[in-house]
Amino acid sequence: MDGPLTTSSVFTSAVTLTPAEPEHFDLAFTATTQPCPWPKAYGGDLVAQAAAAAIRSVTDGKSLHSMHSYFLRPADIGAAVRYEVEVLRDGRGYSTRQVRGYQNGKPLYVCLANFAAGEAGGGFHAAFEDDVPDPESLPSSAEYLAGRSGGTMTDASKAYWSGGRSFDMRHVPGPLYLTVEGKQTPHQAVWLRPFDRLRPVEGLSDAQRDQAALAYVCDYTILEPVLRVLGLPWARPGLVTASLDHAMWFHRPGPLDDWLLYVQEAVAADSGRGLGTGRFFTRDRRHLATVAQEGMIRTA
Repeated sequence: MDGPLTTSSVFTSAVTLTPAEPEHFDLAFTATTQPCPWPKAYGGDLVAQAAAAAIRSVTDGKSLHSMHSYFLRPADIGAAVRYEVEVLRDGRGYSTRQVRGYQNGKPLYVCLANFAAGEAGGGFHAAFEDDVPDPESLPSSAEYLAGRSGGTMTDASKAYWSGGRSFDMRHVPGPLYLTVEGKQTPHQAVWLRPFDRLRPVEGLSDAQRDQAALAYVCDYTILEPVLRVLGLPWARPGLVTASLDHAMWFHRPGPLDDWLLYVQEAVAADSGRGLGTGRFFTRDRRHLATVAQEGMIRTA
């Protein structure tokens, strides 16, 4: 794989937007999908880029609190996507945007994004079991894959899994790259952290950049609990997956300069589709965000 490894620059390059002249709606930006060793671009590029475009259209201090997305077509790798932002509503407490992504003249992604001013109220957040091993006790993807081979894994995919995704990812009970490590249960957790300090992104505050980072990284492993319970590693010959739709809720802010625990569960799998959910927690157990995603899962 070409491009920087073991840095967070892949993510920050993905969410760097260039203003463009709108053709359909109120605002427009372009962004470039990042290199990956698959036939189509990574879906998290689209979610994070759309989040950044929607955020840049809200100028009254409201914060992104939810996104609901559909993936319509695969995106070309290393190519520009044009995002058009429609201002649907600006209210005192909430604002709503529609974002559509276009490539080669066709729509490939659409989402609704909602923003909230925030107000006083009670607080609660979900908990998780405290017996998860610390990330320092687990192998990184690069350490796990060192000296291993098998399935459809190529040198390019090995390099990408090891260091090309901007985030260090450490699995509990174990990764699914070549085999299903651990039991075939519908649960798993992933510790993740940027390889280095996230760089500034033009047009976004640090807090907004961190929200875009969660939107970016969540898609890498959200279907893995479904694959795990089905006994399907990523390198299984004939396995094809694709994101179909995606929902994300941002509950509270939190910095991304330390490990986050991404607790995941398979909800259902049938008819070539699987639904997974996930929750992001800080190391001190603050619940930052929740994700739900359905994906296509095909086996030859």
